[in-house]
Amino acid sequence: MAILEVHNLSKTFIIPAVRRDTVREYILNIIRSRATEKLKVLDDISFNVERGESLGIMGANGSGKSTLFKILSGIYQPDTGSVKANGQITAILELGVGWNFELDAIDNILITATLMGTTLREAKRSVNNILVFTELERFAKLKLKYYSAGMMARLAYGVAFSSVREIVMIDEVFSVGDAAFRKRCEQHFEELHSAGHTVILISHNPEVISKFCNRALLIEGGKIFADDRADEVAKLYQFRLLNR
Repeated sequence: MAILEVHNLSKTFIIPAVRRDTVREYILNIIRSRATEKLKVLDDISFNVERGESLGIMGANGSGKSTLFKILSGIYQPDTGSVKANGQITAILELGVGWNFELDAIDNILITATLMGTTLREAKRSVNNILVFTELERFAKLKLKYYSAGMMARLAYGVAFSSVREIVMIDEVFSVGDAAFRKRCEQHFEELHSAGHTVILISHNPEVISKFCNRALLIEGGKIFADDRADEVAKLYQFRLLNR
């Protein structure tokens, strides 16, 4: 039995149809009833993910891959279709959601880890490992409002990596932080896969998909354009980008 079963997913957003080029047009459009149009972002997508598989999701901006990823992680609900997860999911996607910027890193680790399903005892045990992994030991008692964007991203990934379940969903993890931190993320990713976790990775980087995934989907226009070996899909993605 597949660990993740996706059946006939579709998703449509309602967006403004009127372009406002001048201040006068902007004001008039506030007064008038706004025209809208439907944008079908996902169109009847189906696929399964096997237990222990490493699946990449690729696609140009606007292809629908991020919407698909958010539906799989439970952030969005589909208009039609279903997602059946036969295991618990950790989604490393919305980095820093729920941070309290008036609290320090340790308090935020405890709060965020418990929100992700970790017990308080487990969260307390993981604090030191997270700080070491993210190289934020010196800043453990510093309020998050004084953190840089890079420091907060590293902290978010550290917390998420400490709370993994059977299915791990990751969005562009290898684009965060400096080269040393990215290397640690890569090593941890490989450890998760070796330990039998099912991993779904979204990335624009063909090298990342080829290196860390054994299968990949290419999303175009809200549909699955290709579903094949990761290296083949990565090559196809590059070719189509260069020949658009």
